Amino acid sequence: MSQTAQSTARPMDGTALARTTVEEAAASAAEIRRRTGVTPCLATVLVGEDPASVTYVKMKQNRCAKAGIESRHIALPADITTEQLVAAVTELSNDRSVHGILLQHPVGPHIDERAAFEAIDPAKDVDGVTMHSFAAMGFGEPGFVSCTPGGIMRLLDAYDVELSGKHAVVVGRSAILGKPAGMLLLARDATVTYCHSRTVDLAAHIRQADVLVAAVGKPEFISGADIKPGAVVIDAGYNAGNVGDVHFASAAERASLITPVPGGVGPMTIAVLLAQTVEAAARQLGLEGV
Repeated sequence: MSQTAQSTARPMDGTALARTTVEEAAASAAEIRRRTGVTPCLATVLVGEDPASVTYVKMKQNRCAKAGIESRHIALPADITTEQLVAAVTELSNDRSVHGILLQHPVGPHIDERAAFEAIDPAKDVDGVTMHSFAAMGFGEPGFVSCTPGGIMRLLDAYDVELSGKHAVVVGRSAILGKPAGMLLLARDATVTYCHSRTVDLAAHIRQADVLVAAVGKPEFISGADIKPGAVVIDAGYNAGNVGDVHFASAAERASLITPVPGGVGPMTIAVLLAQTVEAAARQLGLEGV
């Protein structure tokens, strides 16, 4: 649904914030090179040739180049076994010239994806997909956050959204989006409600949200009629036709802030990936203040 002139909500510009985030990461990468001669390196692992995954990995490689980050791509056959994939990821974990690892998912139904994720050294888990990273987010310990939730938090901060005491409703419970988003919001003293496909009277929960995070993966699933007036709406969905999980036009008539699709949450995901890769390199090289 196209944005309309009647919209009253202020759009949250993820594209501009992502640009700033990547510029900061590039400056830090340059400082690391100046001080150590080492270029931060992100290794991307792709199983098979899923068109969407291939495109996404190429996009990440291009962004790495612009940020002064080395990109190392490992293309693996679709019929690879779990054991072979785990071995490949473990080799990258043990490679001191690699600072961050991204295993592009999905990896195929015949592979134990969790086992492959767990082969990533937590110090190199710049995509925030391991159980160690998940626990770190839950306990507020040092680690790397899942990139999309991390991008959401940066957007909320950039627009000075007060979270303490606010009711945040997260629609979706995936391990790399919904669940960690809720934990990061809880850590900022929001009161968090998780909703999902089996939630009874979902609309009633949505109507209570001061901050709504839509991560259900269904196009225009949430109607503007259910948005609390003045709410902050974070649409983390991306569906065919360039639409999110929220019906933008109707939601924008009631929300105070809203992320457009595209141009909202999406650009921030890759930006956080690059920022965390540079941060990982600095930590592994023992640098402070980079």
